[in-house]
Amino acid sequence: MLWGTVGIASKTLYGIEDVPPLVVGFFRLALAVPLLAAWCWWRLGPATFHFPGRDLFRIATLGVAMALYQVFYFQAVALIGVALATLITICSAPVLVGAAAVILLDEPVTRRIVTALLIGLVGAGLLVGVPSDAGDPVGVLLALGSALSYAVFVLCSRSLAHHDPGKIIVVGFGAGALFLAPFALTAGVQFGTWSVSAWAAMLYVGLVPTALAYLLYFRGMRDTPATPASILALAEPLTATVLAFVLFDERLSLPAIIGAALLMLTMVILLRGSRPGKGTPEGN
Repeated sequence: MLWGTVGIASKTLYGIEDVPPLVVGFFRLALAVPLLAAWCWWRLGPATFHFPGRDLFRIATLGVAMALYQVFYFQAVALIGVALATLITICSAPVLVGAAAVILLDEPVTRRIVTALLIGLVGAGLLVGVPSDAGDPVGVLLALGSALSYAVFVLCSRSLAHHDPGKIIVVGFGAGALFLAPFALTAGVQFGTWSVSAWAAMLYVGLVPTALAYLLYFRGMRDTPATPASILALAEPLTATVLAFVLFDERLSLPAIIGAALLMLTMVILLRGSRPGKGTPEGN
């Protein structure tokens, strides 16, 4: 749900300064790292940066996947628009995660998960809206690239769930920020001229829907299989839509209202199935 506030904060930021979306993507990762790095070092010391064996490769892959997600998604938005890029990304990612989780993580596919996935995808489609224009094929491929990057991110998150959530963000997002730094530095933005309000909005994006939200996400991944986690992430467009209605009086069409109701039903199905004490993988 915290991820759903990124759009509201970004809209506020764009109303204050002319900021390229990739610069926002860079700062979203870069601002999340320093405070968490200090916190993790205080608690864990040098272990903050210790990822033994294959985990080192996984954490580097996680950071690159997060960075590529920003690059692909924002470029797709520029070519095919927000609605189509978002629809392709949020609907493709859970399917990719589900298929890969069965093959790579040996996670079971239950009837409850399949039901939640199908209802969630229909709900997301109705909520976001399906544009009549098919869009630029390159833009569609970029949106699929963002979905694939997100799927890799989820799978790496699940495989690293035994690590402290803070250190995953520090190392993984630090790697992602370094990957995005050249894009941000060559964007021609005069950071010294930004107002206090612009930096406040950017700081919110870095600390709340990024640092705090991903701390909660990585902690939740310890007890949640990859596929349900990716389906639960559909709460992001639901939250963004509700906030846009409340804060900016953006009206919802009847299909969007039905889609929102279906997404809430999806959350109920998954959360009711995750009650503790069942003693089965599905129950966990």
